[in-house]
Amino acid sequence: DKVTGAKYEALLDPLAKPRPDTGEGPDPRTLSQREGDALAELIELMLRADQLPEHGGEPVTMTVTLRYEDLVQQVGEAMLDTGQHLPADQLRRVACDTGIIPAVLGGEGQPLDIGRKTRTFPARIRRALVLRDRGCAFPGCDRPPRHCDGHHVRHWADGGDTSVDNAVLLCRQHHTLIHQSKWEVKMINGIPTFYAPAWLDPQRTPRRNLINTA
Repeated sequence: DKVTGAKYEALLDPLAKPRPDTGEGPDPRTLSQREGDALAELIELMLRADQLPEHGGEPVTMTVTLRYEDLVQQVGEAMLDTGQHLPADQLRRVACDTGIIPAVLGGEGQPLDIGRKTRTFPARIRRALVLRDRGCAFPGCDRPPRHCDGHHVRHWADGGDTSVDNAVLLCRQHHTLIHQSKWEVKMINGIPTFYAPAWLDPQRTPRRNLINTA
């Protein structure tokens, strides 16, 4: 109906705005692409809501099946509980801040262990990240905390711990960028510090988000 359509547009419009220039030039996406990305972001925002209906007696949960070695090496594919496949490098981004039940397989594909759901960034750590980062920590980004995921600076699959000192808030765009490009983030004196790929900045000058920390 018209009222619901108006509500939907009101939710989508602020998420579909062109991204700010963070050093890589203006947002190259078309309006349709921005609206598609906004819908995906809206779904992620809903998954963080505390009043979602349960399914099978538990909150929204994703089950993934893959070899642990593939997750570590960012190769191969994982299978979601819908039967669809997801590249292992994309799973690493999703695994940063999602309720996941891992199903670990042995060499012949037999289930070895069905883990319990883990939410890698509990509320107390997320609150501390919000106080420190105030939103997406990527240089020049102004996305607020509610639009951000927690990201392990050293991924948990590589032995990184779940702590404030090993975490940073990133919006969906920059979370994907960190996982799928040569951008790097490190903790320098307790502050998230970013390094552009060499093709963009041969000196790899350390960068911080001065918008959220001003």
